[in-house]
Amino acid sequence: MSTWNSRGLRGSTLEEMINSTNEVYRKKKLALVQKIPTPITPVEFDQESRRITKAFFEKDSTVDYIGVVQEIPICFDAKECHSDTFSLQNIHEHQYEFMKEFEEQGGISFLIIYFTERNDLYYMPFRELKLYVERVNEGHAKNFKYSELDDDFFLKSEGGALVHYLKGIEKDLNERE
Repeated sequence: MSTWNSRGLRGSTLEEMINSTNEVYRKKKLALVQKIPTPITPVEFDQESRRITKAFFEKDSTVDYIGVVQEIPICFDAKECHSDTFSLQNIHEHQYEFMKEFEEQGGISFLIIYFTERNDLYYMPFRELKLYVERVNEGHAKNFKYSELDDDFFLKSEGGALVHYLKGIEKDLNERE
């Protein structure tokens, strides 16, 4: 069984930006997307700060967010990267499989990667993630570099949306046709 040790609020900046964006999208009736909580069982609790310091994951999580955009089902995971090299070990096999099956059912799966040192946000379509995973299976390193990414999938803030991933979905859909 997996365990979790609190290392602060890892990933919380990106999560807050996405949650804010999701609220903007909801209010504008553009999308309805929710954060999926990861079920945990607390093991250790700091009485003074009233925080969980150690817990067991009850089961493997799938993705961070799931919802619908204009009748299109979407799911995505949010990842932060502190360098120009993204380790594919950050994508767990059960997450990858869920995203793959979601795509097979007609949904759209993707990653949002926040390159913190550059303050850049990247929309990675599942098909791009799949290429990197297949490359690893051929013996390549278990990572990809910032320089390999498609400039057209970098996201900008727009219209109150801090992580305007609808632009990424639009480009993703156009490339599928």
